[in-house]
Amino acid sequence: PVEILLLTAAAAARSEPGFTVLRAASKLFSPFSLGFVLTHFLTCGEIIFRVLLLEKLFTSPFQGAFPGQFVHGLEAVMQGGTCWCWLQPTDVCVSPQLQPEQLDCGAAHLQHPLAIVNPVTATPIFTYSGLTAVAVASVNNYTVVFLGTASGGLLKINLDSTMKVISRRSISVAYGEPVHPIMQFDPSDSTYLYLMTSYQMTRVKVAACNQYPTCTECLAAADAYCGWCTMETRCSLQHECMNFTGANFWASASEGVKQCPSMTILEPEINIDKENPALIIQINGTIPNLNGTNISCDYGNNIRTVARVAGDYVNQFIYCSLLSREKYPAFPDDQDHVVVETALRVNSKNIIRANFTIYDCKRTGNIYPKRACTSCLSARWKCHWCPSTYTCVSNHSQCDDALRMKVRPVRRRCFRRPSVFHGEPPQTIVAVALPLSSLSQEAALECHFGTGRTFEARWVNSSAVECVHVLLHTSEKTDLFPVNLQLKDRPDRFIDSPEMMTVEVYNCATGSADCSQCLGREDLGHRCVWSESSSSCRLQGEPPQTSDVCPAPEIKKVRPECNGGTLLTIRGRNMGRRFSDVLGAVRIGSVQCTPLPDRYVVSEAIVCQTGEAQEAFSDVVTVNVSREGKSRERYSYVLPVVQSIAPLNGPKAGGTRVTIRGSKLDVGSELRVLVNTSKQCTDLSRNDSTITCTMPSAELTAAVPVCVQFENKSCASYDITFKFEKNPVISDINPKKSQISGGRTITLEGRGFELVQNVSMLVRGIGREQTSCRVHTDTVITCPSPAASNITVGSKPAPVDFYLNGRLYADDRPALDEEMYPEEALHISKFSLEYYADPQFFTAKKEKWIKHHPGEPLTLVIHKEPDSLGLESNEYQVKIGLISCEIQIVSDKVIHCSVNESLSTSERQLPVTIQVGKFNYTIAMLHLGGGETAIIVSIVICSILLVLSVVALFVFCTKSRRAERYWQKTLLQMEEMESQIREEIRKGFAELQTDMTDLTKELNRSQGIPFLEYKHFVTRTFFPKCSSLYEECYILPTQQLSSQVGSQVQETHPLLVGEWKIPENCRPNMEEGISLFSTLLNNKHFLIVFVHALEQQKDFAVRDRCNLASLLTIALHGKLEYYTSIMKDLLVDLIDASASKNPKLMLRRTESVVEKMLTNWMSICMYSYLRETVGEPFFLLICAIKQQINKGSIDAITGKARYTLNEEWLLRENIEAKPRNLNVSFQGCGMDSLSVRAMDTDTLSQVKEKILEAFCKNVPYSQWPRVEDVDLEWFATSTDSYILRDLDDTSVVEDGRKKLNTLAHYKVNLPALLAQSLPGLGVKDLDTEKYFHLVLPTDESVEHKKSHRQSHRKKVLPEIYLTRLLSTKGTLQKFLDDLFKAILSIRDDKPPVAVKYFFDFLEEQAEKRGITDPDTMHIWKTNSLPLRFWVNILKNPQFVFDIDKTDHIDACLSVIAQAFIDACSLSDLQLGKDSPTNKLLYAKEIPEYRKIVQRYYKQIHDMPPLSEQEMNAHLAEESRKYRNEFNTNVAMAEIYKYAKRYRSQIIVAALDANPTTKRTQLQHKFEQVIALMEDNIYECCSEA
Repeated sequence: PVEILLLTAAAAARSEPGFTVLRAASKLFSPFSLGFVLTHFLTCGEIIFRVLLLEKLFTSPFQGAFPGQFVHGLEAVMQGGTCWCWLQPTDVCVSPQLQPEQLDCGAAHLQHPLAIVNPVTATPIFTYSGLTAVAVASVNNYTVVFLGTASGGLLKINLDSTMKVISRRSISVAYGEPVHPIMQFDPSDSTYLYLMTSYQMTRVKVAACNQYPTCTECLAAADAYCGWCTMETRCSLQHECMNFTGANFWASASEGVKQCPSMTILEPEINIDKENPALIIQINGTIPNLNGTNISCDYGNNIRTVARVAGDYVNQFIYCSLLSREKYPAFPDDQDHVVVETALRVNSKNIIRANFTIYDCKRTGNIYPKRACTSCLSARWKCHWCPSTYTCVSNHSQCDDALRMKVRPVRRRCFRRPSVFHGEPPQTIVAVALPLSSLSQEAALECHFGTGRTFEARWVNSSAVECVHVLLHTSEKTDLFPVNLQLKDRPDRFIDSPEMMTVEVYNCATGSADCSQCLGREDLGHRCVWSESSSSCRLQGEPPQTSDVCPAPEIKKVRPECNGGTLLTIRGRNMGRRFSDVLGAVRIGSVQCTPLPDRYVVSEAIVCQTGEAQEAFSDVVTVNVSREGKSRERYSYVLPVVQSIAPLNGPKAGGTRVTIRGSKLDVGSELRVLVNTSKQCTDLSRNDSTITCTMPSAELTAAVPVCVQFENKSCASYDITFKFEKNPVISDINPKKSQISGGRTITLEGRGFELVQNVSMLVRGIGREQTSCRVHTDTVITCPSPAASNITVGSKPAPVDFYLNGRLYADDRPALDEEMYPEEALHISKFSLEYYADPQFFTAKKEKWIKHHPGEPLTLVIHKEPDSLGLESNEYQVKIGLISCEIQIVSDKVIHCSVNESLSTSERQLPVTIQVGKFNYTIAMLHLGGGETAIIVSIVICSILLVLSVVALFVFCTKSRRAERYWQKTLLQMEEMESQIREEIRKGFAELQTDMTDLTKELNRSQGIPFLEYKHFVTRTFFPKCSSLYEECYILPTQQLSSQVGSQVQETHPLLVGEWKIPENCRPNMEEGISLFSTLLNNKHFLIVFVHALEQQKDFAVRDRCNLASLLTIALHGKLEYYTSIMKDLLVDLIDASASKNPKLMLRRTESVVEKMLTNWMSICMYSYLRETVGEPFFLLICAIKQQINKGSIDAITGKARYTLNEEWLLRENIEAKPRNLNVSFQGCGMDSLSVRAMDTDTLSQVKEKILEAFCKNVPYSQWPRVEDVDLEWFATSTDSYILRDLDDTSVVEDGRKKLNTLAHYKVNLPALLAQSLPGLGVKDLDTEKYFHLVLPTDESVEHKKSHRQSHRKKVLPEIYLTRLLSTKGTLQKFLDDLFKAILSIRDDKPPVAVKYFFDFLEEQAEKRGITDPDTMHIWKTNSLPLRFWVNILKNPQFVFDIDKTDHIDACLSVIAQAFIDACSLSDLQLGKDSPTNKLLYAKEIPEYRKIVQRYYKQIHDMPPLSEQEMNAHLAEESRKYRNEFNTNVAMAEIYKYAKRYRSQIIVAALDANPTTKRTQLQHKFEQVIALMEDNIYECCSEA
């Protein structure tokens, strides 16, 4: 727990940040700012006080004599401070007014509060500039200190028990924003830390342990929170490790790296021939007791053997069987062993690993056949050499005369090592010595000189052999031939030669161009001589020639290296046979030039280092080797002179590029420019008169000497200085926003910019490139903002870095110990730049053509979408062609500009472009019109159009007035009808509101709205009716309510995720074929040609098209971006086809593949909005409809009801019904008994439905028990009970039909019990000719005599009951309004992205085709969203909810859906007395609903445009949320059936006809799919 202990009076008075004082582990931590004591010294430190010492120091003054010498008054606190005293734990420090507590401090006797004179001191354990917050924790014998910084960073320091810093980490929380002093741990989870900045609160995890992959890295990091979880083999927090409380399950960093778990194999080398080998493993480090665990040894590739544990808990041993011989890994070709890795597997997890070796001695001898014995006995394995069989064996028992390496050298146990002597070409005898040979002289031997070179070997004596008749050739200067001895009768057996023996064959005539090169070969042992007569080198004859003096050296070229440096290269002939000949033989005049031995080439080249000369001179180069040779060229000594340096000063951060001027500056091979005698000037470049280099950084501001050194000699000049000034300071940048395209001028404000030579700007993370800036004055620099990439609009500001003279700009702060804190290289920038979308411009009417007559003044009005960039007027540039348009007025939405000069040009069209930074956009094209003729023609045309418009307006007004009168009359009639039933509406609405309020409360208390899962929503929406592919209806998965009711049924839709049911013998080919077919479908050209080709088939029906579109949607659901692009391309084709005919009919129906694709796309994109916004009002409306219907009588046979919205389902009889409250008990759905409201006219099945609905209202409908599965038992008395049924022996018969039993029939008024029973006969199964409920059928052809009861029935006109429709409508009106408002409104927190994107696409397509009729756009939008998606949802709530949609509810929803359709329509409703009631019912509300629709369309239009990247990101997120929900293989297989059906007629021909698909050979790929699938799919599917 964090506890505030003490805040000094001085700190309280200043109210400065960073004075939080925390107590942890008996220590007091506080970041103190020394600026209060030592003026404004910038260093801050972390001070630690011991709490007990503080307590003693603070309490002792008050315990001594009062007032004493220990206290002192502080006037600063009297001006508003607080009495800060050290009190007892129960005391409280209060305000300056005198209180009893203050009397204890002595304040009652003094004018000022008390404070200690002698300060408490401590040594900082850590220093850092700009600390603002502190939080401390004690973890695993460590003290962990978290420090917030003024630059938005968080430092974590780990301290050991001696308060020594052992590790440190840092992260960036917020760029350039200070961390608030309040920083504390999460009370519910102390592994998280809360910290704040000015604009955000961040929850940071105290450690990122998962970044350390190994135990060594984990524990070496010395992070108090991190440790190694042995059984999970990962670095984790302690509580994240399973069984962390157990011993040795988790190793902390305090235990050291030596505690990392490991294992040692006690016998790591195993002979391949060993019988029943086993591994003995010793366990080391932190590993828990393995007794009782499932352990094994894992050798990889699923090869494991059983292991067992032995030993005590301290010293655990594992005995493990070795893998079987046939499972040994293969030996490498050039090795006699193989290394095998094994891991100890505990509870199905490999926790530690080690290696062992399997060796084979037989391979040891076979790998090195020419030294088999030596290799065998010198191997590190236990191998033996068998001379009799010439093999290497692992067991001496396998050979009688086996040899084993002990102490003596190996060669004394094998055949003796031969010695080789150089032979004499061209034919020679090679002598080979065999000291102490074990071979007899009778053994026939051969000399082997490599491949195909074998010669006779002859014994000289018992220890020497000579190779005779040896003839070897070479065309090179020298060549080496290997020599081996082998048995003549056994050429595969060689006499061992531990070291390679060679014979050197040389050719004197090759590689000896002059005398020195020829005679110089004597050092190599070559007997070559030079012939002056033939100028050639040849083999020395007998007797040897005595003349060995070569001609005088011939110097051909003298070249100084490194731009005239002191290394001199001399090239020529006869310049010495060896290096000793030229040592001391090279001079430049009288100056010695010392040759370099590593660069001497015999006779050809000498590289020497020139000596020092006393003065400048020029002379020839001489080489004296027996004879003297001189160069034709002269070599000059010069004296470099340094004169000046520019610039004379620069920032101490370094990076200043200076130029040193002088003469002869290109001499010497080594050049250094030293700054202040220690640091070097880097990036040197020079010529004869200048040296250019980059200045290093300096610690202090001062003038320092600059020394130019040539060849590490003394300085060439002593009077040159360079002054290091204070670093430039960037105080602020403006503006702090930029468009994505970049190029906006960012102004840097500060000081010291005159020292800056070059500036560049980089936006970290998202900037595409580094931009160059311009220095204007000492205080102003301007930079163009870089263009941004990988950014979404509205993301957080990105950090900005500036490079001054190539050095990263950073605030001055004390340097940290880089060796101790290498990770502190993280640079936190104090500046940030926020990117917004590029501004959008358009003309007043968004026209793309602007007409203008040359010579007339031109003023352009450019509209601009609102943005957050805050652009100034000087940031806009408007051009017409190449002519600038002078900007006059700039506001948030409008830009006015005018052109003062003439626009006369040879071109008739000029682009109107506007530029903001690097963003350049062409708004429109300016068309330069003709003369007066065009004006006259325009006036005439306009006059004619005006006359026609007046006539059309007159006709329209006449018809409108007539329609208006008729409309008013109809409205009056409707109002009269409504006034008659207003009272009934009020009563019904009040009752329904009460019921719906209770329902809403129940929804909040229970599981909520029974939404279907996304996958079921998709399958029901995409495949609303059973297709030819899926003949069975889809059943939702249910959960069993109890042991008595409900049953579990799994989803059977074949497209949901599950196994693709095909026979295993067909699976490989079909999976490969489907994979290749999927690749084709992901080819845009193929898919578009494929869809168009299928749609051109006459027998490809509408049902097939819709089915194909839904299958494509399922198949491409994981790539919604690609699916959207395909849909858009197909829609463009559809628009092109519709635009040429009647564009208003487009998207009216779903008759093409793309129209169904659009339906599915809208369903996917609107699902989240449907569930989060529309779901609740829609569900409440359905519940309200059901509640209202159940208020009155419902005929169980015909389904007609007293209250309804549909005239066809209206019960046109006045049936008197009274409500009954039944006390019902039922064992199910989580409740035992309830009071259920029913009507006495309800049949027993209707009563059971209402009872089940009351009990199971919090349960999805798919989990309800069926009505047929339960019976209603009536307990008339405590002992008598009856089963109530719809039909029994007491049922009444009227007109030959049996009437269903009701509650009134049984006169039920006592509690009833609902219990399970066997399935019975459903009411819907009854024959209407034999049974009835409330009314007899109206189509009776024969009038029977009416009974006395029937004769008294009140007969009225059935139309009088139509007013009940108005009653029901008024009752439900509020719920309907809420639903329409939810559908046609835009949430600020979640705008309809997909709707905006698609509506913009429609507007763009209309604009491209010149369609400007607003009614057409309205119809397109209506057909694409309200009628295509919302009407479908309104009519089919079972697509969204797990509910029972009865036929009656379906009829009511049809009326509501019709009202929604009328609200979206533009045509006026022509209503009359003969109009259907479905249209008349909501005729009064339709105009208001239309306004809502139009306002919704306008709000969508006014939304900021959506970029392709934003939409793709949204679609990718939708794909990610519901990935792996569907079986795409099944969808692909069904799509393939269509492709197979039309392959020969259309697909192949269409692919051939399309040039793109033909060029990419898509037809051949399609044929490959058919080849894979054709022989399998139908056969396999039939088997499946």
